[in-house]
Amino acid sequence: MALLVIGNGFAQDLATQGALAVWVPPEGGHEGRYQRRLKGAGYRTLPMTARGMGDLEAFLTRFHGVRPPHLGKALAQPAAVGDVYYFPPLLDNALAALPPQAQGLVLWLIEGKVLSQQELRYLSLLPTLNPRCKVVVEVASDREFRWQSLQTFLG
Repeated sequence: MALLVIGNGFAQDLATQGALAVWVPPEGGHEGRYQRRLKGAGYRTLPMTARGMGDLEAFLTRFHGVRPPHLGKALAQPAAVGDVYYFPPLLDNALAALPPQAQGLVLWLIEGKVLSQQELRYLSLLPTLNPRCKVVVEVASDREFRWQSLQTFLG
């Protein structure tokens, strides 16, 4: 019966805090249990890596340009650095695709240790800017899965 209770406190803390910093064991696998609890609570998760995101605000909430890597000489190209491709905001599209009965969207960022303090502060404010969006950032590894508010983690 204890297996059914594991993770319920995590879902409740996420609902009240909005953004959580988590420590996960390096061998992995534990976060899947908590993602299943979030699914059972009515949330949809969007797992992503924090590496290479660039400007978080532009990547998540605005149309932004991306230049693919230059892999060789292209003929008849207008610019030497390559074309810019524009992508829609990630969170807005994911939130629009949610079913009406869903509680919201959880942005689950792995490798969050590469994020700066300013980027973590923005992620902690994101649930106040968009109440249907919650944030979980894996900030470090530990022997057991634990979490705390992202605001408390930032100090």
